[in-house]
Order: sequence, then structure tokens, then C-alpha cells
Amino acid sequence: SKPERLEGVIEFKDVTFAYPSNKDKMILKGVSFTIRKNEKTAFVGESGCGKTTCMQLIERFYDIDGGSLTIDGIEIKDLNLRWLRSNIGYVGQEPVLFATTIRENMRLAKEDATDDEIWTALKWAKADFVRTLPHKLDTYVGNNGTQLSGGQKQRLAIARAILKNPPILLLDEATSALDRKNEIEIQETLDLISKGRTTIVIAHRLSTIQNADHIIVFDQGKVVEEGTHNTLIAKGGKYAELQHFQLQQQLQEEAAANDEKEEDEEEEALKLAQESAALTDETDKLLLDVKQGTTNNNNASWMPSSDISGQT
Repeated sequence: SKPERLEGVIEFKDVTFAYPSNKDKMILKGVSFTIRKNEKTAFVGESGCGKTTCMQLIERFYDIDGGSLTIDGIEIKDLNLRWLRSNIGYVGQEPVLFATTIRENMRLAKEDATDDEIWTALKWAKADFVRTLPHKLDTYVGNNGTQLSGGQKQRLAIARAILKNPPILLLDEATSALDRKNEIEIQETLDLISKGRTTIVIAHRLSTIQNADHIIVFDQGKVVEEGTHNTLIAKGGKYAELQHFQLQQQLQEEAAANDEKEEDEEEEALKLAQESAALTDETDKLLLDVKQGTTNNNNASWMPSSDISGQT
């Protein structure tokens, strides 16, 4: 079916699932939760816990094995697949760009998009670099965007999602491959475009989802906790454990970075001291040579008075 409008309420009821390639390994073991419309919901958990699988089921890359998965109360398998995917925007860790122009890559989200609409989406995604390119929208990005930096590719992927303007937005570790500066800037953009639509986020760094309206915590194929950041921290369960682990990891990384910086500074100071000592030795040698040269010159020009009188 093709409903006239998609609200974006997604409900999992006792969902079970195993990938077709390994039916003996159950990934989701009776998962139940509701994603409310126009809210930002975060999936959290260790690798392999089922959060990415849930996102793939929402896109209907696979069908569930048991239970019920509905969108706006309609079983997902009863929705027209093309219509469903036209109402979902996706930004992943590795943005997919094709070997064509920026304009054509953008129009994959909206075939009849005007240049003005594309420029507006690029502006929202803070992809101002496009205006500085010699051919602007007609710039070829190369195979999978090889002519662009990681940050630039990610901004184009976000701009494409903005241009599509979907009721449901899926963000699968969209900033984990970026450096800290780019991550902060792009995260601000993602927070902005998430407003007013159903947004589902999978984040590598838990600090980026602390402002989520709803956090769902997975563990070994089951949902073990739900709530906001504050309520889950106060509860002291799995989410608090993950936050504590990441905080300790961050502190260790910062300490290691500081130690490395101090070692570099010490090496640089030692190098400068050695260069200074060598320069001092060379200067002392030059001064000694000059002094010896002056002495030799004085000795060569001096004659006893007897020798002078003898010549007269």
C-alpha cells in the first residue's frame, strides 16, 4: 500500500531475526520498542548487539523472521517498497557518491531538483566549498568521490538527505570516520536537520547522542534499557557502564596524546640543545682560529732593533 502521508511511528513487537546466510545465529531475540514520530531516537550498544540490524529491517533490506514490525500501524511488508524507501533518508559512515557531477549526485535524492534547491541544501549542510570549485555543481567527484576529502563527501551526503526531506532519517555512525573538528561541525548540522522528523541515530561516540529524546540500549540481541541520557545514567545500568567505559577510554587516549606531545617536545628541546652546543663549539673554534691568526701576523711583522741597525 501507499498511504497518502507517513507520520513516522515505528513499532517493533517481539521481533526475531537471523541473517539468511547464518540462520542458526539469532541476531534479534524478541525485540520490542516504539520509535515516536518527530523525535530523535538513538540505538546504543556494543558491536554485534543488533542495532544496525534493526535499521536494516526498517529499510526492509530483510524481512523479519517472527513478531511484528509496523510503520504508522501498517505491517512493513504490506507497504510498497519503492514508496517506503522514498520516504527514508540515509547517511552512513561511508557516504556513497557516484562518478558523475555534484549536481547529478544530488539529484539522486530528488530527480527534478532545481539548482536553487540544490544550493539551499548545500548551504544547510555547510558544504560551501562547492562554490569555490572551478566548475561548481558541474564538478566531477570521481569514483566514489575520490576527488573530495572525507569531510566534503560527508557534507554532500548530508545535503542530499536534506534535499530529499524525508519523514524518516537514518544516521548510521555518520561522523565516526571524521576528525574531531569535522565531527563537531557536522554533528551540529545533523542535530539541526533532525528536528521535525523521525530520526534514528547509531553513534560510535555516545557524547553525540546525549541530547536524544529517546535512547534504546541493546545487549546481545535484546533491548535492556530505554530512556533519556539523564535517566539512564541515574539508573546505573548498561548505558551508564558504556558511558563510563568510553570516558575512561577517552581519558587514556588524551593522556597518551599528551605523553606523545611531551615526548615530541623533549626531543625537539634536545635537538635544539645539541644544535646550540654544536654552534657554540664552532663559534669557539672560529674565535680561536682568528686569535691564532692575529698572533702569527704580529710575530711575522716584528724584527729586533739590532737587525735593523745592522742593515744600515
